[in-house]
Amino acid sequence: MNPRRCRILRDGPSGSGPILYWMHREFRASDNWGLTHARLLGLKSHQPVGVVFCLAESYLDATVRHFDFLFRGLEGTSRSIQNSGLRFFVLHGSPGLEVARLARQCGAGAIVMDFDPLRIKRKWVEDLLLSCQIPVHEVDSRNIVPCWITSERREFAARTIRPKIRRLLPEFLEEFPRLPAPRPWAESSTPPDFSRLLTSVKADTTVGPVAWITPGESAGQAVLKNFLSTRLPHYLLRNDPNQDVCSNLSAHLHFGMVSAQRILLELQEQSMQGEQVDSFVEELLVRRELADNFCTYTPDYDAESGFPVWARETLHAHRHDPRPVLHSSEELEHARTLDPLWNAAQTQMVRTGKMHGYLRMYWAKKILEWTPDVHEALRIAIRLNDRYSLDGRDSNGYTGIAWSMGGVHDRGWTERPVFGKIRYMNLQGARRKFDVDRFVRTWSACRKSDPTLPQDA
Repeated sequence: MNPRRCRILRDGPSGSGPILYWMHREFRASDNWGLTHARLLGLKSHQPVGVVFCLAESYLDATVRHFDFLFRGLEGTSRSIQNSGLRFFVLHGSPGLEVARLARQCGAGAIVMDFDPLRIKRKWVEDLLLSCQIPVHEVDSRNIVPCWITSERREFAARTIRPKIRRLLPEFLEEFPRLPAPRPWAESSTPPDFSRLLTSVKADTTVGPVAWITPGESAGQAVLKNFLSTRLPHYLLRNDPNQDVCSNLSAHLHFGMVSAQRILLELQEQSMQGEQVDSFVEELLVRRELADNFCTYTPDYDAESGFPVWARETLHAHRHDPRPVLHSSEELEHARTLDPLWNAAQTQMVRTGKMHGYLRMYWAKKILEWTPDVHEALRIAIRLNDRYSLDGRDSNGYTGIAWSMGGVHDRGWTERPVFGKIRYMNLQGARRKFDVDRFVRTWSACRKSDPTLPQDA
């Protein structure tokens, strides 16, 4: 394992106690650099390794839909971890404080944890560092090239970060090592009951689980295998929402149930090449890692103040422009607009927990057009995305909304009302790209057949 994948948040020699790996972003037992690093520390110090998951009291508008997907995936992951000789701990409360408390109770020698740029996670880390004095290591298992290695600043666009990632890729695109069995934990543990945990979680129950996708590591690998064999060859059609060619891996990637590095290694092993492969790798590698870069170096990634100067200036200049129509938050959530394509995209997200990637841009830009100002537009878009999308509360989501509304990683375009120089999209442009009416018919029929969805007024 490349040692540069880990950064030391608190230095010092590991103590004589067990090693704890705090799993809070990468919910998988295999292809996990954080867990690998913890196991290597355990082997070096001849100590057992424990994996810790802590359920926070609340988490950024997460609903039962999200917790159901996470917990059902963790059932298999926790079994794999325990079958490999590690102990699995489930805690409940303020994560940083609870992990520190467990470390004191078991006399831990060091803590290893996942990297995550979101503010709430950085607060958890601060709580941990203030509450314990043992070494703390942070490992980036999300990005193939660790975020802090790729760049020490916010990148301007994909074109500026792409050559940096490409240059570093040979150093970090390595196979995951096979490690010997760890020293066993002294006390046995009871397998966690995640179904019981789901009934105790404080989350919105009105947004329920979805049945079309199965969570977990093995399910994610099955989705990947199917994508590589049947849909990747047609990936150049991905901007047509009527074509079933997208990977369907966004939820598994968001919850860390599938490793982006494993996907790239699979592409290499199968010698898959071509324009469609290049397009997929651009999104998997460059765009995802650009999103983590944005959130890492932009603490206000979910606010107008995180936009580039030119975008803030043009939006301010057009703040009093009359809108073609104003929609309330409730009207938008219930897909009650005059735009049939937007209503269909919103219905797709509400029903399935997923929205087609091309339509996410259109969806966000229309919210900007139909609300009084960019502050309200951001609030609504983030709330809806985080409430319904399985991959909500993610650096990709915050970055995508900031691109759509605030010109992040983009440039100025022809000036027009409301948008100023922000890139514009409209229904006529969508019609030139794909069969809009077909997509609308599909989701209108789904809406009418599902009594749990709000019907048209």
